[in-house]
Amino acid sequence: MDKLKKVLSGQDTEDRGGLAEVVEASSLSWSTRIKGFIACFATGIVCSLLGTLLLWVPRKGLYLFAVFYTFGNIASIGSTVFLMGPMKQLKRMFEPTRLIATIMVLLCFALTLCSAFWWHIKGLALIFCILQSLALTWYSLSFIPYARDAVKKCFAVCLA
Repeated sequence: MDKLKKVLSGQDTEDRGGLAEVVEASSLSWSTRIKGFIACFATGIVCSLLGTLLLWVPRKGLYLFAVFYTFGNIASIGSTVFLMGPMKQLKRMFEPTRLIATIMVLLCFALTLCSAFWWHIKGLALIFCILQSLALTWYSLSFIPYARDAVKKCFAVCLA
């Protein structure tokens, strides 16, 4: 029990695992980081759902959808900052294994907002929202070992 207390409080210098690195990454306590993660992720989900409901509002519906849906996805990705810390999050986002996925997600965020506000092309905004979802799914799969390979094989079997 004493060993567990030392490890969790950061006093044990031997055998430092991933949890110790996560605890040191931020000055927030573990419970505060979990609460921040849940709050930010829930905000992202609520914004995405609200954006979907606002899609049916006459005239401004698509613009509201694009903003809320994009903000919801950004909040969902940003929620992991509470768990890892901002620098580690950025380093992991731009690792070679997920660099293309990260660029695609960020590009889709920008193009969704551009097509809704500057270009005023509703159909294009909707297409970019769909691409945003696909890019975000592919980005999320990069954190699960062999998940991308499994999806590729599944599609290869289905299309063959």
